[in-house]
Amino acid sequence: MKVLVTENLRINLDTELYECRHCNAVLKSARDNYKRGLLVYNRDPREIHKPLLDPKKYARTYSPNPDWCRILEYYCPQCGTMMETEYLPPGHPPLYDIELDIDALKLQWKDRDEVLVAPTGNTPPKRKAHSHGGHAH
Repeated sequence: MKVLVTENLRINLDTELYECRHCNAVLKSARDNYKRGLLVYNRDPREIHKPLLDPKKYARTYSPNPDWCRILEYYCPQCGTMMETEYLPPGHPPLYDIELDIDALKLQWKDRDEVLVAPTGNTPPKRKAHSHGGHAH
């Protein structure tokens, strides 16, 4: 059973591994930080947020100082899809932003159909029919 986690990331509950939703690449154990299975590009923040003032004339240009801020971009190592971006101070480890209770997730999804495409609108996913004590619900 595969469960959608983000726009680009899913978890395979049978193997307990994160996967890329675009190319099916296996990324990392779902009991670990998925970012450890991705390629990382450490961007100079001035590339993204161009200085508004001439840096030759002004010390403060309204652009992030690379001594204080870095932008990490995470990519699927197989297809190159950007999976995540984060702003961090230099030297700070990648954030552990998704930590799933795998055992609870397996219980939650054991009677559900696999969702291959994220639902839109406010229609909840359909559940498999099951019975309690001989009475169908």
